[in-house]
Amino acid sequence: MKLLSDILYKVRLEEVVGSTHMAVSAVAFDSRKVKKDSVFVATRGTTVDGHAFIEKAIEAGANTIVCEDMPEQKNELVTYVKVSDTAYALGLMACNFYDNPSSKLKLVGITGTNGKTTTVTLLFNLFRSLGYSVGLLSTVQNKINNTVIPSTHTTPDALALNELLAKMVELGCEYAFMEVSSHAVAQHRIAGLQFTGAIFSNITHDHLDYHNTFDEYIKAKKGFFDALPTGAFAVVNRDDRNGMIMLQNTKAQRHTYSLQGVADFKCRIIENHLNGLLLNIDNQELWVKLIGTFNAYNVLAVYAAAILLKQDKTNVLTALSNLNSVEGRFQYLKSPNGIIGIVDYAHTPDALKNVLDTIKDIRNGNEQVITLVGCGGDRDAAKRPVMAAIACEYSNRVVLTSDNPRSEDPEEILNQMQKGISPADMKKTLRISDRREAIKTACALAAKGDIILIAGKGHEKYQEIKGIKHPFDDFEILKETFQTLGI
Repeated sequence: MKLLSDILYKVRLEEVVGSTHMAVSAVAFDSRKVKKDSVFVATRGTTVDGHAFIEKAIEAGANTIVCEDMPEQKNELVTYVKVSDTAYALGLMACNFYDNPSSKLKLVGITGTNGKTTTVTLLFNLFRSLGYSVGLLSTVQNKINNTVIPSTHTTPDALALNELLAKMVELGCEYAFMEVSSHAVAQHRIAGLQFTGAIFSNITHDHLDYHNTFDEYIKAKKGFFDALPTGAFAVVNRDDRNGMIMLQNTKAQRHTYSLQGVADFKCRIIENHLNGLLLNIDNQELWVKLIGTFNAYNVLAVYAAAILLKQDKTNVLTALSNLNSVEGRFQYLKSPNGIIGIVDYAHTPDALKNVLDTIKDIRNGNEQVITLVGCGGDRDAAKRPVMAAIACEYSNRVVLTSDNPRSEDPEEILNQMQKGISPADMKKTLRISDRREAIKTACALAAKGDIILIAGKGHEKYQEIKGIKHPFDDFEILKETFQTLGI
């Protein structure tokens, strides 16, 4: 039990009705999770307003209500706290309730459209190999050392996030690496956290279904850097045209990394093969098991963060050379007959182009590139024709299929994708909404040496259709299909 006054530390209070010197057992923003002596925070979501559930929360045992609009009828046994932004207040309260765990370890956040998962996972694996106790918060999974904790969002809600960080502290973690999504910044899920460092990878067309405009999307990413404290470091990709924008108002120590120009941390690609990259990082040659230019950026970002975290350069480079690629990120399989299948999470136009550019760089020139691609339902529809056009531009054959259609009609999604394809390119395009059948068809079209790209879902183990998540694993289905077809 904690005192309400302690939980409200640093929260800007506009009005308080009742006592703040009372014990509270929990903080909740979902009325269904309220228990006796809880604080209920009435947040406004995209579809639900928590203010409508204040009475239900009191009935469930809440002794404190934090809200933006004071109820006209008040319960004399309940304390009411008015704030200007309940989502922001929830972030601060979550930190206070769990004793500010982010201040007890070195927390580094990574933001950007592409590369977040690979970068945080490589950082986690790097610091584990250097002998540290480490926490990971990513799209694929959350981990505390070797213990896996299921992941449902890129960044958990403020309460779940602080609970995870507190568990990391309890188990002796010295470092934690986390993806920071634009949604998490805009919705104040990271409010109150104390970051030791921040990394910016890149920013391209994505999530405009939520942010409405590209400028709003940039503003959300930039908000992460604007909030950094003086003692933190901020390291950005100088080759991205929005990289330097992230540093404009930050109080943190500013650093840059680049493959193309002048920067604090430099990298040059010497060789790029299907089994890895030969790099020159800060005048030191390094072989890594990751593939493609986009992974050279990820490796350089990891190196920069490790050096800024005061790690020994030689130890870092040695450890980097031993790291493996991340599941569902340019994960490839070679069939007995020499057909190469690649599974990648690429679900934005830029990510798809990066993967296809990488395939172009490593191919011999005679083989076909067969790309299977879909677009998620209930998400930014503007990118659908763009992704289909990119697939056609860089591929010999294209199979349009379902990704996670969610509540939408898969055929309608394919109709929208098809609008980006020219009449000439339609001759090399198939549309098969059943993803399993689409993978089988792509494999059947391939001959020895051909490259099949299965894009969009990567590490995901399900396909979401009409609110139900059906078991589905692109890599496993690819492997089964190679065996079934005997190719």
